[in-house]
Amino acid sequence: MDCYTANWNPLGDSAFYRKYELYSMDWSLKEELRDCLVAAAPYGGPIALLRNPWRKEKAASVRPVLEIYSASGMPLASLLWKSGPVVSLGWSAEEELLCVQEDGVVLVYGLHGDFRRHFSMGNEVLQNRVLDARIFHTEFGSGVAILTGAHRFTLSANVGDLKLRRMPEVPGLQTAPSCWTTLCQDRVAHILLAVGPDLYLLDHAACSAVTPPGLAPGVSSFLQMAVSFTYRHLALFTDTGYIWMGTASLKEKLCEFNCNIRAPPKQMVWCSRPRSKEKAVVVAWERRLMVVGDAPESIQYKQLTIQVLLDRLVLRRLYPLAIQICEYLRLPEVQGVSRILAHWACYKVQQKDVSDEDVARAINQKLGDTPGVSYSDIAARAYGCGRTELAIKLLEYEPRSGEQVPLLLKMKRSKLALSKAIESGDTDLVFTVLLHLKNELNRGDFFMTLRNQPMALSLYRQFCKHQELETLKDLYNQDDNHQELGSFHIRASYAAQERIEGRVTALQTAVDAFYKAKNEFAAKATEDQMRLLRLQRRLEDELGGQFLDLSLHDTVTTLILGGHNKRAEQLARDFRIPDKRLWWLKLTALADLEDWEELEKFSKSKKSPIGYLPFVEICMKQHNKYEAKKYASRVGPEQKVKALLLVGDVAQAADVAIERRNEAELSLVLSHCTGATDGATADKIQRARAQAQKK
Repeated sequence: MDCYTANWNPLGDSAFYRKYELYSMDWSLKEELRDCLVAAAPYGGPIALLRNPWRKEKAASVRPVLEIYSASGMPLASLLWKSGPVVSLGWSAEEELLCVQEDGVVLVYGLHGDFRRHFSMGNEVLQNRVLDARIFHTEFGSGVAILTGAHRFTLSANVGDLKLRRMPEVPGLQTAPSCWTTLCQDRVAHILLAVGPDLYLLDHAACSAVTPPGLAPGVSSFLQMAVSFTYRHLALFTDTGYIWMGTASLKEKLCEFNCNIRAPPKQMVWCSRPRSKEKAVVVAWERRLMVVGDAPESIQYKQLTIQVLLDRLVLRRLYPLAIQICEYLRLPEVQGVSRILAHWACYKVQQKDVSDEDVARAINQKLGDTPGVSYSDIAARAYGCGRTELAIKLLEYEPRSGEQVPLLLKMKRSKLALSKAIESGDTDLVFTVLLHLKNELNRGDFFMTLRNQPMALSLYRQFCKHQELETLKDLYNQDDNHQELGSFHIRASYAAQERIEGRVTALQTAVDAFYKAKNEFAAKATEDQMRLLRLQRRLEDELGGQFLDLSLHDTVTTLILGGHNKRAEQLARDFRIPDKRLWWLKLTALADLEDWEELEKFSKSKKSPIGYLPFVEICMKQHNKYEAKKYASRVGPEQKVKALLLVGDVAQAADVAIERRNEAELSLVLSHCTGATDGATADKIQRARAQAQKK
């Protein structure tokens, strides 16, 4: 039995441990880890080392080296650090490396050392510099907490949606706290810090002093603190050599252990004990490791979901394995295979040793019409890598024009964007491109571009009609479109709030344009309008009243209503108003005035070119049957029945219809016969019909 237990060592009174190698690290470190800034991602993620950080004993000319390894020490990336001094490293939940610089700028790198972005923790941090920093994780994402040289804290709970929060000041804090950490309670990030024998909890509104329950007496300083991964438990190491363990809310003590070592530990972290739901704290000194535990807590797997697992495989470019897992788990295509293929394509466009044609063809052959894959997103990645032509080729596979256009505009391929927008049939999209082109090109080139795109030109003209009339005129001039130029100047003459001379000048310009367009009718009509405007101005000066901008007919009517019959007749002759139309105008005007005497004189002035039925109709419209009857007798035979019916003389209308032997007129009269009043007339019509049938 000795051979089986020889490598086991006692741990306390009832436990044993043994140490054996799980696997050997593949790295070959040239410097000790103590000389590096180190950050290991959770769940067996990558490890980042920043070699030779800014140590005073090192030569200033030696650049630090940032190296990224897998959890087993396989090299993933190595790059010279060319930015400022780094205070802290940490991995986000998305396995992005956050490098917090002394000036408060945070640089973000991918798993393979590719630079992603940067952001600043604010001007106050820049001015006071960074003393210390923590990268922490919450249900909202990954956060950064900063301790500045002014001994103030600033944090953001989610670097993906950066919102900086300056924490309250700690009363009397003149030096850096002996230790501090971040907590997440009630969905809010807090700072817990130690100043001598006191603990303070900072939230967004206040600084509160807190006391761990059941803490052994005699503590004059807290040297180290650690919070569990779920923020449920807290461990404190005191200068008396005690390790206090309890809830992170500091409301309950779980245990307290005297390790008989007063030197501050290098590290103190929480971990799970094997085959147990118990949580333990691992404390490390230079040459000693201690495990202390008596804190039951269920192990949390919620954050490492299948999607996170797939994301990690994708980050490591293990695309075939990720696809096999998706197919085995039968994940929906959009969540599984499509998403992985899209990541693969985004990686493919970064292979600059392969031609644009080959990359585009390979991506299309692999992706085809896979649902959930956006070629425009892949093209955007290609453009971000400086491969504009590849991006354009990839956009050809994008079926949605609305997705093509924004990237084409960003790539300054505006004319191609215009063609795609027109193909889409989306007028809003076309307008967006047109406004972009207008700002990008000089006016001449812009107009020439529009000439080659009739739909775009038509839409832009509609826009200019409401927003930019001068531009519309320039468009017509550019195209030598004299017909539209004439119409433009006519509209301008009515829209302008200016003297009559200016309006006439605009109309004259329209006349010239119409003659150039060989539209003599429009030119003559515009010349007539100019004459009418001048005449209306003269009438206003001589007679008073409002004549300007009336139509020719309304001008005549206004003169008649004002009693200026001779002027009305002269105006009719000048503008060659036909007699029939003039008689209608005068008849209507005199009836509106109810000047029945003048109307009768007018009717007898000469033979009416419109007949006398209109006189009957107009009088009846004015409810004047007496006057209407005067003209009913003068109506010709063809319209006599209708006139008599209008004035209510049904009996005489019947006599005329019988005399004319007109069946349609007989039926019309019969339809007007009502009750006993017209019974005799109806009988008369029926007898006339019967006699006509006998013959």
